[in-house]
Amino acid sequence: MIGCLRPDAVDDGQDTAAADASSVVLFDFDGVLTHADTYALFVRERYARSTWRQLLALLALPWLMLLWPLTRRLQRPLVHIALLGLDEKRYGSAIEAFAAELVRRPGHFCRDAVRALRRHQAAGERVIVVTGCEHTLVESLLAQLGLAGVELVASRLKRGPFGLRVAHHNIGAGKLKALTAHGVPAWRRAYGDSLHDLHMLKAAAEPVLVNGTPKLCKRIERALGRSIERVAWH
Repeated sequence: MIGCLRPDAVDDGQDTAAADASSVVLFDFDGVLTHADTYALFVRERYARSTWRQLLALLALPWLMLLWPLTRRLQRPLVHIALLGLDEKRYGSAIEAFAAELVRRPGHFCRDAVRALRRHQAAGERVIVVTGCEHTLVESLLAQLGLAGVELVASRLKRGPFGLRVAHHNIGAGKLKALTAHGVPAWRRAYGDSLHDLHMLKAAAEPVLVNGTPKLCKRIERALGRSIERVAWH
């Protein structure tokens, strides 16, 4: 006998998925929870403390300028130079030290965004930070800010022959793939600050643009085909 799927079984599954999505809230990191590109600050500090890295980057610059029009990925080689000679243990130590200094730096974190995140947590919602910033750094910063229980979907590094390298840069449409792999195919609310967050915002029932200019807001609304909530956070 061929069994039949009960219509109410389909409805139950859809209702469960909708209920799960209704409690999910996504936050971008840089530009939402912070006021700057956090990993760029870390890379900049690596160069500031290492003359040989500066020289190596200068020597590589002609090649990088040839690479730029072809791949549009000038930043990645510069990150790899900043990470030369680091294994996971040394990288972790460098990240912890940098994160400890950064949480004491005035003006880096957006206080209003952190308060909003805490309110979502207090309401029992599932809060996920979805970011192009590197996982270990964001994880350390969230811990030092006391934001326990926040899930994280971020960029990842991998071990290379001369140090750590970028394995996955979690931006744009890649965020949707990473969220699906994380077990989150849908969400209710998403906070973003740029066109890089367009895919994440488009999939949200309640997209929110953080500190966006009127011009950016119009571009995003045109792409979404609907209006978007705007917040001004400091």
